[in-house]
Amino acid sequence: MPRKRPGALRARQRTTPVLFRSTVTWGTEVFPVPWPTRLDRLSRRTVSAVHRAECGRPDGGGLWPGATDAALRSYRHFLALPGRWLYPRHSVCGCPTCDVPDDVAVARDVLELVRLRLPPGARRELTALLAPLDEELERRTVPDPFAHRRPWRGDGWWHRRMYHESAHL
Repeated sequence: MPRKRPGALRARQRTTPVLFRSTVTWGTEVFPVPWPTRLDRLSRRTVSAVHRAECGRPDGGGLWPGATDAALRSYRHFLALPGRWLYPRHSVCGCPTCDVPDDVAVARDVLELVRLRLPPGARRELTALLAPLDEELERRTVPDPFAHRRPWRGDGWWHRRMYHESAHL
């Protein structure tokens, strides 16, 4: 008796995939949370820990689902720019979702916030991923000698870098 082809068996088994694992409440609205995305150069266990950190608090706490991926992309994009010296730019909007693609310091703030919320093993892996990026940022940006006069900027060393001249306007 002839067998059915594997493709025919798979075609019969097609179901709609479950795209959302849980929900997040924001005020009175409930939003579905997508499955964790694959983060480049991180293990599945760390990606799951990052997803739990991003979706763990009901108010968000400065994070949203996919914040780590957006921040890593922004950080790598900024470091891939040509030229010997790089000057970060301030973003116009004040919300973190708009600031992450524009301001590398805000992207690094998001990565630091995620790093601090991770369990020790995942924290070690994310720190190892960020170390060469931090070295490159420190090497290609210029320290700001007057950064101590701006206490509102932030505590991370990445806020004490020289920004683009149009940042004052």
